[in-house]
Amino acid sequence: MPLQRWFDQAAQQSESNGDGVIAGAPKAWGLIVARDKWRLAAEHMAAHGGRLLSLWASRDGNGDDIVRAAFIASPGVLVLSLPLTAAEVDYPGIEQWFPSAGRMQRAVADLSGLRITDADTRPWLRHAAWPESYHPLIHINTPPSPAVPVIDNYAFVLVEGDGVHEIPVGPIHAGIIEPGHFRFSVVGEKVLRLEERLGYVHKGIERRFSELPMLSGHRLAARVSGDSAVAFSWAYCQALEGIAAAHLPPRATWLRALALELERLANHLGDLGAIGNDAGFAFGLAQFSRLKEQLLRATQRALGQRYLMDFIVPGGTRLDLASTGTLILIESIESIMAEVDTLRTIYDEHAGLRDRFVGAGVVTPALAAKLGLTGLAGRASGQDFDLRCDLPCDPYGDLAPQKTVRSEGDVAARVAVRFDEATESARLIKRVLRHLPIGLHHVPVSIPSEGALGVGMIEGWRGPIFLALETDGSGMILRCHPHDPSWQNWPVIEHAVIDNIVPDFPLINKSFNLSYSGHDL
Repeated sequence: MPLQRWFDQAAQQSESNGDGVIAGAPKAWGLIVARDKWRLAAEHMAAHGGRLLSLWASRDGNGDDIVRAAFIASPGVLVLSLPLTAAEVDYPGIEQWFPSAGRMQRAVADLSGLRITDADTRPWLRHAAWPESYHPLIHINTPPSPAVPVIDNYAFVLVEGDGVHEIPVGPIHAGIIEPGHFRFSVVGEKVLRLEERLGYVHKGIERRFSELPMLSGHRLAARVSGDSAVAFSWAYCQALEGIAAAHLPPRATWLRALALELERLANHLGDLGAIGNDAGFAFGLAQFSRLKEQLLRATQRALGQRYLMDFIVPGGTRLDLASTGTLILIESIESIMAEVDTLRTIYDEHAGLRDRFVGAGVVTPALAAKLGLTGLAGRASGQDFDLRCDLPCDPYGDLAPQKTVRSEGDVAARVAVRFDEATESARLIKRVLRHLPIGLHHVPVSIPSEGALGVGMIEGWRGPIFLALETDGSGMILRCHPHDPSWQNWPVIEHAVIDNIVPDFPLINKSFNLSYSGHDL
């Protein structure tokens, strides 16, 4: 079986020289491959149901470039590493089998100067903000600003035909959402094609990581995408703790799961209201906004923060949960979910909402599988994948969460998945609170003196959060690459909106609710 062969080779490589050891996430292996095996491995992964988690570039301690790609398949996680010689500035692309890799490869070109040998070579993150010859992850000095601003002539794909015209939207929007440009090609109000251009919120986070001590990186990770602070900080700490061979007490992992499910529930409550509002149902926005606020206030009273950006730290959690906090959260969750049940009945029976939700923004299971749609949007399109169930870290093996999967793939299905997952998160939260192990919530973490690669993987509310952490043995971060599932899902919206009318785009877009900031690092 070709797929298993790659994992077997990684295990053998690990036994022979240690290069196959990937610390952190469960069942993770690494394999160094030659140039002629890079695409072959990707082809085998795709042929046997493997999923692309992320693709990025790094530079080892000797200054040699390495392109890495992380895949998840039935045996576990495999990180392929393709070393490049000093003379090599290109590498083979894998977008033929994993379409979402296209934008990741373009980001690698902007940040590290390594380009694929063919396919789309347009810039993704640069936006003429720095010279084409400058690459933030390998050049230390900031380039001088040009006397005359550079005009970035971005080559959008043109759609021609009788009656076809373009509607450019953004990057600056009328509301308070983050910047993104959407180029609609339409006939009347019917969308023929949508092309997205993102990357406007590039913050230099990956560069900033390389300036931080390893024991401080979790704070920056929590701020990659504010709505996924717990997931990103946990993924960072998981990678770090794996490298350091730290063993967490059970109470620490259960408290982390509590924080993660609180984060999931808060986002689902907010989005259910926002989706209702985009369908003209302001009552839904008002009610779900009130419930989300109730949850955030209870979280603050119990754990010290409304949004838990600094709750997860290396070795466990920043603080413990007192018995009073347990009572506050249980009471709040039970009150909130009683109202959520009532609101779900209203959403299900409201003729106007059903008219807007059903059949809008359809992504069929076949298309979802081809494009790599993941997370809650993937589960609404028949993609039966959830890290909490399929590759659980502690304590999810004991908590045994239940998956929610639908096959319709429209806005209605994505709303239904959110309702179901909100209910399941509430159940998990109450179980954690009632069965929280006694003991320590934090242990010291010692940094090893040798360089290593660790990975973290956590199922955030939007989908799988992946993070790769490389150390140099001095206590500093050599390279940290965080990855939001929005990388996989943004391109799918371009397909979901086809044959819908332009006014339905905000509703379809909100039903996915992807992160602008989380993938413009």
